[in-house]
Amino acid sequence: MAVLDLGSGETVSYGDRAFVTASVVKVDILAALLLGAQDAGRELSGAERSYAAAMIERSDNEAASALWDGIGRAAGLDAANARFGLTGTTGGDGTLWGLTRTTAVDRLRLLRQVFGEESELGEDARAHVRELMGGVVPDQAWGVPAVADAGTAWAVKNGWLPRDATGLWVVHSVGRVTVGGRACLLAVLSDGNAGKALGVTLVESAARAARAAFEEHPAPGG
Repeated sequence: MAVLDLGSGETVSYGDRAFVTASVVKVDILAALLLGAQDAGRELSGAERSYAAAMIERSDNEAASALWDGIGRAAGLDAANARFGLTGTTGGDGTLWGLTRTTAVDRLRLLRQVFGEESELGEDARAHVRELMGGVVPDQAWGVPAVADAGTAWAVKNGWLPRDATGLWVVHSVGRVTVGGRACLLAVLSDGNAGKALGVTLVESAARAARAAFEEHPAPGG
């Protein structure tokens, strides 16, 4: 897992291995789409906007596949992520966007492009991603939102995938939360879970541990 305090820039991480992304790569796909549109000086089409909303808010896989093709699959994803400063993320083969590989620290690098002050993306593009991540359907509002300060807004994208070879689950959660009055980016990646529910429990436990660590060092003036 990895946590970034947006105010101070302080980053704390544990573990540096790469994981299969499952659906958290959908944030990358949307960011790559928006970057390409920005480069071309155009707005997203109605179809692209519809796909983007379905992909992020409902984690719709058909919408993700359509946009994956639209950005040029792995080549397009990798090119955009290089511009975003990611160094440990590699797009999945062919149509297999969910088998993109990434690290927790790279998840923070991408989230910082969306929620930080400096970005390759313009403000309208960043606001679009933030809005969609803040509007996920209720049954997908697990993971990092569990540690947000009460009454504060959060933004999230989760991923979950049973692996064919083992039957064990990949379960991830990435997003922005307010923790102890501080705006934080948080990424928790896990695999080898016996089921999705157990993975969700593990991810939320890890997120709570991260919150506890931050609360030991209150924000200035807090």
